Amino acid sequence: MYEGRNVSEGIGIGTVVVVSDPDLSFEPHAVEDAAAEKERYQAALKVFCERTQQQADHMKETVGVAEAEIMAGHIILAQDPGMTDQINSMIDGGTCAEQALVETSTMFENMFKSMEDEMFQLRAADIADIRTGILAELLGVELVDLSMLPKDSVIVVHDLTPSMTATINKDHVAGVVTEVGGPTSHSAIIVRNAEIPAVFSVSNICAVLRDGMTAIVDGSKGVVIADPDADVLADYTVRAEAIRAEKSALEAFRGKETVTADGIKKILACNIGGPDDVAAALDHDAEAIGLFRSEFLFMESKELPSEEEQFQAYRKVASAMKGAPVIIRTLDVGGDKEIPYLHMQKEDNPFMGYRAVRYCIDNPDQYKVQLRALLRASAFGDVKIMIPLVTCVEEVRAVKALVAECKAELDDEGIKYNDEIEVGIMVETPAASLIADKLAQEADFFSIGTNDLIGYTMCADRGNDRIGNLYSVYYPAVLRSIKNIIENGVKAGIMVGMCGEAAADPLLEPLLIAWGLEEFSMSAPSVLRARKTISQWSKAEAEELAEKALVCATADEVKALLSEAAR
Repeated sequence: MYEGRNVSEGIGIGTVVVVSDPDLSFEPHAVEDAAAEKERYQAALKVFCERTQQQADHMKETVGVAEAEIMAGHIILAQDPGMTDQINSMIDGGTCAEQALVETSTMFENMFKSMEDEMFQLRAADIADIRTGILAELLGVELVDLSMLPKDSVIVVHDLTPSMTATINKDHVAGVVTEVGGPTSHSAIIVRNAEIPAVFSVSNICAVLRDGMTAIVDGSKGVVIADPDADVLADYTVRAEAIRAEKSALEAFRGKETVTADGIKKILACNIGGPDDVAAALDHDAEAIGLFRSEFLFMESKELPSEEEQFQAYRKVASAMKGAPVIIRTLDVGGDKEIPYLHMQKEDNPFMGYRAVRYCIDNPDQYKVQLRALLRASAFGDVKIMIPLVTCVEEVRAVKALVAECKAELDDEGIKYNDEIEVGIMVETPAASLIADKLAQEADFFSIGTNDLIGYTMCADRGNDRIGNLYSVYYPAVLRSIKNIIENGVKAGIMVGMCGEAAADPLLEPLLIAWGLEEFSMSAPSVLRARKTISQWSKAEAEELAEKALVCATADEVKALLSEAAR
């Protein structure tokens, strides 16, 4: 048995196919005819974009619109002026196209890798995939094609890239195993939405497994079993059938209202990183957008995005949601999100430094560009403004004052907007939790960001494996904080939602019902399961469980209690 990271649930049983990476080695050489070399690069780029568009079209038919948008995003990134201008400049300086591509793409990849935010980690992997595709074209090397695999194949590969995933015939693939990668990668998203069981980050698995072996991929537990005996194989065959039946049963919740067992209405929303992610939210029956991270506009631009550019992006989401709530978080810059053209100074502890709302308030003219764009977009749907990293009342008042200034300007210009637009806050710091009663008098809504709230409360970096045990929502300190936030928001009569990963945790959801959480925002594939979980609990039953949970002294005790009560 080999352990890895559970990326896509389900059980796959099949025959191993070990996939080797293509040889993309080359010898850098000086270029004398820069114009011809740039033409060679543009020709390779054109072929890459055409091939990627074909993959996107194929995925739209076989997996879904949202997954196709991931591949379409590769085309946008590959043609980004920031990349192409730098490559052309290097070629003009005498560097060959291959080397210019590798050095430029690696620079962008490393920039995104250094950021903790999952959305930007995805960008790093995408750029690496783009580099492979264009480099293969420049070198005349054939890329991996997984479209012709025999039925019940278990793909074993060092790294499954989105472009590889795009060629998969999901009806012929029983499971996927990789040596690297995690659950938030675009490849993971694609295999998860294609409902292919997958386990990533299994050390040295390509050397251990051989073509033709029988393997079991347990995507729920994150394990791979090679050459199982008859008893193990029979047991997993029965379990696989049970999982398929459960998935089929979840479809009964599609198109239904999200309500508790005693009829209390809740809102199931999705977190998105850009306009193209709306398709996945709608495909999975989400009722709102609970978190739209606006950073993508700033990260993918060489200069501050204009008001018009921002407005078009926000309007696209608002229009697509057809009147359903869309909560857009204003620029959360700093910390792990470095944007070169903002010229922010290096800090010893950037996560507790000059970032997010602190930076925005200190740069009001720049911030007002975004606020005006958000106000204009509010004329096309139920757009709400959310302030990140709030720690005091003064910050909320300062942002609301800027919003008022922008409204006055738009009035003078005769531009429409929703005068009743809500301005809320992302509650993700212990400071905000402790003064939730005061903040509830200033904010129009709360959205709890559990990812950072857990980290700040427990003083634990979720990326640090040595203290990974401390990064858990089940610790009593975290639960008490969440309870305090929700109850103070409810008492003040404002909507309280949650946009951290904990919102999709079926063990935690009864406690959130007990305390009065109204909106649950999560990744798209979690929506139907969450709707089912919520439907199984009445408020009275949830309150009884929550009372027991708050008596527990340790995270292990809490998790054991919730696991035993799970339905």
